[in-house]
Amino acid sequence: MSVYLIADIEITDDGWVPGYASEAHKIVERHGGRYLSRSGNIATLEGKGPDSTLIAIIEFPTRAALDGFVADPDYAPHARARQAGAISVFRVIDDTDLAGTISYLKAG
Repeated sequence: MSVYLIADIEITDDGWVPGYASEAHKIVERHGGRYLSRSGNIATLEGKGPDSTLIAIIEFPTRAALDGFVADPDYAPHARARQAGAISVFRVIDDTDLAGTISYLKAG
């Protein structure tokens, strides 16, 4: 079952960005992940959103693959740099489609 990492980031000090950008995607790919989007073109359509600078959506083939990426020792220094220079919220969702499992949602 595919899982998706949604990284919502507010950059507070962009010194970490070049190193992260040049290396993190290689580590993502090594764990079977692929970026679906890495965008700073963010618009909130409803509600009060966070002050995001960047949102990335990364697909992994399994939760174990995503966990492997997060725990990869090669990723650790980049994660620490990001955490020091940004406010980050990372969320994980799977590819479950609730349609059909909730009475008011019709199956696909």
